Amino acid sequence: MFKDKLSLVPSLPGSYQMRNSDGVIIYVGKAKNLKKRVSSYFNRVQTGKTAKMVSEIADFTYIVASSELEAFIIEINLIKEFNPKYNILLKDDKSYPYIEYISKPYPKLKVSRYLSIRKKDNKKLFGPYPNATAARRIVNLLNRIYPLKKCDGVKKDLCLYYHINECLGYCSKKIDKEYLNLIETEILSFLNGNDKILVKKLEDKMKEYSKNLNFEKALEIKKELEYINIVMAKQKVELHDLINRDIFGYYFDKGYISTCIFYLRNGKLVGSKAKIFPLISDVNDDLDYYLATFYNKHEVPKEILVPNDFDTNILEGIINTKFLKISKGPKKKLIDMAIMNSKINLENELELILKNEYMTEGANEELRTLLKLPNLNRIDLFDNSNLFGSFSVSGMVVFKNGYPSKADYRKYKVLIDKNDDYNTMKEVIERRYSKIKRESSEKPDLIIVDGGENQIRACKEILDKLDLNIYVCGLKKNNKHRTNDLVLEDLSILELDHTSNVFHYLTKMQDEVHRYTINYHRTIRSKGSISSILDDIPGIGEKRKKKLINHFGSVAKMKEASIEDLNEFLPKEIAIKLFDFLRSFK
Repeated sequence: MFKDKLSLVPSLPGSYQMRNSDGVIIYVGKAKNLKKRVSSYFNRVQTGKTAKMVSEIADFTYIVASSELEAFIIEINLIKEFNPKYNILLKDDKSYPYIEYISKPYPKLKVSRYLSIRKKDNKKLFGPYPNATAARRIVNLLNRIYPLKKCDGVKKDLCLYYHINECLGYCSKKIDKEYLNLIETEILSFLNGNDKILVKKLEDKMKEYSKNLNFEKALEIKKELEYINIVMAKQKVELHDLINRDIFGYYFDKGYISTCIFYLRNGKLVGSKAKIFPLISDVNDDLDYYLATFYNKHEVPKEILVPNDFDTNILEGIINTKFLKISKGPKKKLIDMAIMNSKINLENELELILKNEYMTEGANEELRTLLKLPNLNRIDLFDNSNLFGSFSVSGMVVFKNGYPSKADYRKYKVLIDKNDDYNTMKEVIERRYSKIKRESSEKPDLIIVDGGENQIRACKEILDKLDLNIYVCGLKKNNKHRTNDLVLEDLSILELDHTSNVFHYLTKMQDEVHRYTINYHRTIRSKGSISSILDDIPGIGEKRKKKLINHFGSVAKMKEASIEDLNEFLPKEIAIKLFDFLRSFK
């Protein structure tokens, strides 16, 4: 297929880019030897996700680098720029919660995601915690035991927390610095793993409440004590040098990589992260990329322990920490535990993963075959909502390779003032795809409208006008308002087998676009239709909006107004913007 082009690829380090028939980059990789790596995709039998990717490759390009490290940096930058569909599988997009202790100007605790934390000298960071609930529970407990500042800013009057003895009145009172130092020492000691002082305080409080016959409060304290004991018991491991480190293990089988990262902070296991993803390139290359993106969003510890056979050469140039290859001793037991967890996770989840792929990617492929489409990577679905003949809106949801892509969802405030599905569809399709054509952005392979022949005709009329060749079909409901048939582009009816994957896939998509549009419709109804239209115009705030609504009363009347009419309520340039916006679509 690429014999002549492959013969010209140099045996040098670099980054390669796989492209589909539309020239879109679908995968970016890096290699120590470009010729060997790129050729390997085409000179052997591939399986799993790699086979699926190779089936879509229509061309490849590459950038030669001076080293493998430089190639890796190019790879990361290209992935950020193009967001290729097969690299998305390796991404980690979750940032774990931490507890921040802020000492100045006043002592305060808060729960923060790592990406939102800006490190300063007066902040100390503890975690990560396995979930935000655990972190918040600890912060709430410490706030009840110690009189820390709980409000934001500086208030003129003493707040409720001061009057219930949970604050020292930092906004108004002079605070004893020695007492503050004592509070800080005890809190930091607890967050570093020493729970003795806090447990003693809680036990004393529980006895005091019991003595005063306040058994309800005593029971609350007892539950908090039990929670602390459980947390501390779960955190204990064999290492006692108090170094912040992560333990990394992985397991590979049946075309999938399973990873496990343990977080050890101050000698205690405070959380873990498990991830399973399909092998696309080479095991070490895929792990390099996964760990590089992971530590771009998470705290980098003082050291990371890895299996003895794991190649860390590239990562050491990217992640500013020490990688230690472990082959024996207590640390090896932790590596083995991470590997064992990776293996168990993959064995437990693989059947579910494969079933999910069959129900999503498999159903997507069945739909592509059914419609005889060359590719089906992206589907745009539209639904209109005009309950009671007012506040017409439309929603668009996007599915990519069988999965919803929520970042691509769009809402449309319909400008026509009548219950007219045909013209609503024309307006929304024109707004959406004239923009796509103007900006040369990603086109769908299929458009699905929530309705029958009329919506398909309206959609095709605009696409023909824009000279866009995109397949359109419609989902027709039965008398119980449930998905029933597929109306094809030529308006013929394809009866669906209600037990098939394709039917369930189409139903899921139809339910999603309907949910999204109805939720938006409710929001619009609560705000008022004119008000919502005006939200899209920069320079129109609440006061100007109110004047326009009071004077015109409806979108139809506002569309009839001249620039001079609008200029009575708005500055000239904003009046022109509103005038052009209202007349953009007929």
